[in-house]
Amino acid sequence: MSRGPRPAERPVPPAPRLLHIAAPMGVELVLGIGVGVLGTWMAARLSDTDGAAFALSQHVLGMLFVVFRIVGAGIGVVVAQSLGGGRRDTADAVARATLGASTWVGLGTAALAALGAVPLLRLLNAPPDVLPRAAPFLVMLAPAVLLDAWNACMASVMRAHLRVRETLAVIVCMHLALLAGALLLMPRWGLPGYALSLSASRLLGLLLHRGLWRERLGLRPRAHDWWRLSRGALAPVLRIGLPGAAENIAWRLAFLVSVAVVGQMGGTALATQSYALQVNYVVLLAGLATGLSAAGLLAMTAVIQLLVYPGAFAAQRVHAGADGAMDTLAVVLQQPEQLSLARLALTAPGAADVVVDIDYSGISTGTEKLLWSGRMPHFPGMGYPLVPGYESVGRVVQAGPDAGIAEGEQVFVPGANCFGPVRGLFGGAARRLVVPGRRVVPVSEALGERAVLLALAATAYHAVSGAGVQYVK
Repeated sequence: MSRGPRPAERPVPPAPRLLHIAAPMGVELVLGIGVGVLGTWMAARLSDTDGAAFALSQHVLGMLFVVFRIVGAGIGVVVAQSLGGGRRDTADAVARATLGASTWVGLGTAALAALGAVPLLRLLNAPPDVLPRAAPFLVMLAPAVLLDAWNACMASVMRAHLRVRETLAVIVCMHLALLAGALLLMPRWGLPGYALSLSASRLLGLLLHRGLWRERLGLRPRAHDWWRLSRGALAPVLRIGLPGAAENIAWRLAFLVSVAVVGQMGGTALATQSYALQVNYVVLLAGLATGLSAAGLLAMTAVIQLLVYPGAFAAQRVHAGADGAMDTLAVVLQQPEQLSLARLALTAPGAADVVVDIDYSGISTGTEKLLWSGRMPHFPGMGYPLVPGYESVGRVVQAGPDAGIAEGEQVFVPGANCFGPVRGLFGGAARRLVVPGRRVVPVSEALGERAVLLALAATAYHAVSGAGVQYVK
């Protein structure tokens, strides 16, 4: 198929392998669980009462930390969407706004931990021998809560910029500092030694994150960024974060009910539950390997879904370059298991072509998975780099005189081959497409995003219609 004259093309930027993104995040989880196990072990060496006090205080902190997820869960998504749309200024504004929000969330949760330590522990039925050790320990952990809020925010922004390895390095430094301090101080000072080590390690993390923001991201927080709240910048973060936080809060509350039941049985029972949980966490580490193996496909789905919902990219419609050539934002498989969002030059439309702005793009768990894994059987035209997707729906914004389609029509696009040297297999996962008018199918506005199912509906129709006999009118 002739593509016609090829416009000047922009080079496709190299994309990091998704395993290189997922693996450091998996290591962070492993380290977090490992440090928790070691902390419990060091507390248990003091006594079972200290082990129970340590576990009970950590349960309360775990509940309070869920509040951070109201902000934290949405930071990465909103910042990543802004960066993917070429809106770095918006991404930076969100980062600064969430830093201020983290201050207030951190202060509130730290104050609750410090001032409400005894009531919170009594809600968990802290035994009489455990409460006198758990309450002051929880109060001493309060400063680390505020520092953790800042660190969680800054780490989320770093990950959204794909600085996952630098973020992992900070996490490793924090954990090493915590363990070194705890090993040195806990034999002398008991649980207060752990609390002091925790705050010191979080302060180190904050200093390292600030340095990385400045050196890697070019972000220098101003004084008012640490306390100012920006409703406009925080609104999309909260829309994403609140549902996720609600789910976590529900799970955590259910878990704390079981802790409270065990608390009625005494300090020894609480300590035993804590030790059993640590063993369970170690067993769960094996599950991370399975999770990481699926991370690539899940990340691919997440990136493509940025194109599924039109609101995500409504502010950055594709444009014509200085030479008049159009370009588009597309999902590009550079090679198996290497995915990126990239701007690609579009083939100039001819007299029989239409230009379609895509509103919805479906994801095939069969075809796209084969393309992602590299197991797609070879056929003419197969190769990388490629743009996947054959289930797209959008609106015609330009139509040639011989296209047979009117501007403004809603159409189904079964793929496109309009990206110059980047193969269109099947080419539908892009923000704008150039495609022959004869290939698109007008669809009803009432179908909305369901129109992407047209290809599947056609398969079902042909399956029941048989050899030229129509059963479906």
